[in-house]
Amino acid sequence: MNGKDLIREQLEESRAVLDKIINEPAMLEKIQKASDLIAGAIRNGNKILSCGNGGSMCDAMHFAEEMTGKFREERRPLPAIAISDPSHLTCVANDYGFKMVFARYVEALGNKGDVLLTLSTSGNSDNILEAVKAAHASGVTVIALTGKNGGQLAMKADLSIIIPHVGNSDRIQEMHIKIIHILIYLVEQLVK
Repeated sequence: MNGKDLIREQLEESRAVLDKIINEPAMLEKIQKASDLIAGAIRNGNKILSCGNGGSMCDAMHFAEEMTGKFREERRPLPAIAISDPSHLTCVANDYGFKMVFARYVEALGNKGDVLLTLSTSGNSDNILEAVKAAHASGVTVIALTGKNGGQLAMKADLSIIIPHVGNSDRIQEMHIKIIHILIYLVEQLVK
């Protein structure tokens, strides 16, 4: 297979996953519900926390910066924080173990009425699952973006959006960022 064929193959695989999402009414309803939960929290004076590992952390950070900065339209900054401070992550990993890096942050700053947006392509990351436990103990609503079969995260979150793909994680992450952009766009419309 030559380079152009490989490129076409990758793009067609992405399109196939996107088509599954577009053609599944329940998925569209879950995305709408996630935007309603986020917008409702903001309208009530609460904040959104986000977390993930590796590329998913980058997506969690991207979500937060678009909320506090600007996405498409000029508007007030929206309260969102990605759990990504290197000093916090290394301190907690050193003292409590890596599985607690997000949970400790949620314990410190999560309040009843806040929302935690979690990202895990497998849905089985220990540190994400611990964050969900901490969120529920604090009255924080959990939205999960995951993939494959959803893993444990899909069962523990209040709302789970599972990308219908069981292959490589990059396809799942591509859809996560697409959904994140849609969520931000919808939230901007809902909190005007």
